[in-house]
Amino acid sequence: MTIKADHRHLYLQVIDRLKRDIMTGVFKEREKLPSEFELAKMLGVSRATLREALRLLEEDHYIVRRHGVGTFVNPRPLFSAGIEELSSVSAMIRQVGMVPGTNFLSSSEEKAAEEDIERFGCGPDELVTTIKRVRTADGEPVVYCVDKVPSRLLGEEFLKRKDDSIFEAIEREADIRITQAVAHIEPVGYDDEASPILECEPETALLMLRQYHYAEGDDMILYSRNYFKGDKFNFHVLRKRM
Repeated sequence: MTIKADHRHLYLQVIDRLKRDIMTGVFKEREKLPSEFELAKMLGVSRATLREALRLLEEDHYIVRRHGVGTFVNPRPLFSAGIEELSSVSAMIRQVGMVPGTNFLSSSEEKAAEEDIERFGCGPDELVTTIKRVRTADGEPVVYCVDKVPSRLLGEEFLKRKDDSIFEAIEREADIRITQAVAHIEPVGYDDEASPILECEPETALLMLRQYHYAEGDDMILYSRNYFKGDKFNFHVLRKRM
């Protein structure tokens, strides 16, 4: 397993070797790596070189180092999507050959709060519905969804069906089509509400996608907070030079 030297810096060669070993299953997901002393000896490099390689691998989320415990292989994301396209969680799950599902948790209807009035342009007496659901992949919880929408846009049948698409319900009941969204991605550590619902390990990070959905006339229709398991999802964006 000793590194075979080439013209590149040794730490880059160590990174390539460990990445390859992780991808080929030499080191499996969640497996604890050998100690720094053992790993440096196996690779034939100094501990300083190994530490630099491990630091960069941790930045790229290949590994996670737990103080006083050791270094572990991070699970690789199952689902990957570009955030420039407004696609559903169900579509992402189907793309990898898994079956999407929905666990309906709760819904509540209240008079519009101050932030709702500002978001949706509704009156203070208008009702706003908050829906909490868990999206699953082959039965495993992977996304916790909190959606807020003016009640008049949903119709009574939506809450009876429980697993219906909010997009489809709004289009069917209000004849309004959501065409675009402004999204903000925020890394979240352990969340008191979302992490237990998603059955996360204490060290599992979350990605929160905060989205403001708009109809063709630039009216805001739907506000969402979606908590994605950080070890299951990867988001990317295509950037072009202007």
